[in-house]
Amino acid sequence: MKSVKVSFEDTSIAFSSKSNLQLKKIYLIFASMNQNWLVKLGTFFIKLFIFLHFPIKKLIKVTVFEQFCGGETLHECNKTIENLDKSHIGTILDYSVEGEDNEKSFDQTTQEVLLTIEKANENIAIPFAVFKVTGIASMNLLEKIQNEEELNNDEKAAFERVRERMNILCGRAHDLKVRVFIDAEESWIQDTIDTLTYGMMEKYNKESCIVYNTFQMYRKDMLQNLKDATQHARESNFFLGVKLVRGAYMEKERQRSHEENYCEPVHETKAATDHDYNLGVDFCVENRSIISLCVGTHNEFSCKYLVDLMQKNQIMPEDKHFYFAQLLGMSDNISYNLSKAGYNVAKYVPYGPVEAVMPYLFRRAEENTSVSGQASREFTLIKREIVRRKRLAFQKK
Repeated sequence: MKSVKVSFEDTSIAFSSKSNLQLKKIYLIFASMNQNWLVKLGTFFIKLFIFLHFPIKKLIKVTVFEQFCGGETLHECNKTIENLDKSHIGTILDYSVEGEDNEKSFDQTTQEVLLTIEKANENIAIPFAVFKVTGIASMNLLEKIQNEEELNNDEKAAFERVRERMNILCGRAHDLKVRVFIDAEESWIQDTIDTLTYGMMEKYNKESCIVYNTFQMYRKDMLQNLKDATQHARESNFFLGVKLVRGAYMEKERQRSHEENYCEPVHETKAATDHDYNLGVDFCVENRSIISLCVGTHNEFSCKYLVDLMQKNQIMPEDKHFYFAQLLGMSDNISYNLSKAGYNVAKYVPYGPVEAVMPYLFRRAEENTSVSGQASREFTLIKREIVRRKRLAFQKK
């Protein structure tokens, strides 16, 4: 098998889909996000203006919303899907509305996710669907079950409806042969989510990998959890879908552990998380006869690590059991260069009404300033591409 060289430094490929005007707009967005004080100030005023009903929706929609979201509706996402597909990058439609904690909202979310599954069936450019269990279930109920507290009759009935919603979604995905990610959440409800997810795998992953669970490798116990899940899959004769991420709730996890006086579930250092993440990649490749893997990460080393492992093990770049995924609007140097080299890549594309997606956008802004060097890295690459284009234009004169 011929070795394919992948470089995440090639900005001409990373930003090939962006016009000069688009690149300048993105430059301004990340230049702003590179300033922690400005992000905090901007977030404060946006929240204030929304609370006071100031007409700022249009401004948000043509800036941060346009950068990180596909649209307000499924139909509005079509342009993003088409643009990504031109570069052979798939779309994962992520309904990012954080609904109210009631049965009506849970049913509405279920119906919306069903639409994304059906859209994926109709469009080869959409390789996965995705949902969060807290979008279709009460967090309090999930926590109560994890703590093995006794449920009253209403709670028992509510939990049966949760099972039914998951069965509807995973069953439809199975019937249409659409793979579906179930996102990871807080540690105090994750055991319940895992139990529900493996129940779906036992039912729908017999012939192929349809349902994927998400493993947050910043948790100290997650590498062992991955190994236990693999053993469970072997014993119960189903394929294991694995999405490896580093984790999304670190501050919340640490704060809660201190407040309730138990050991922090997350690693003390990023190095320890990175170590376990890459061991997780190793393990999945070693057990590829039963595991299908998606590395959901903006970490260049981990992406290159999987590329090298695939080459070492004679795994073709286009092997559908291996995927790379990043968020829309971030780490295009990873996504586009991997895709150019023939690897399977997809972007998470959040969508929903601007007002309802604001919590997601606030998290993206905070993440880009808190993740070590993330905004700076994006900003530097964009600046480099602008300089490269100016130099190229000057040489042509």
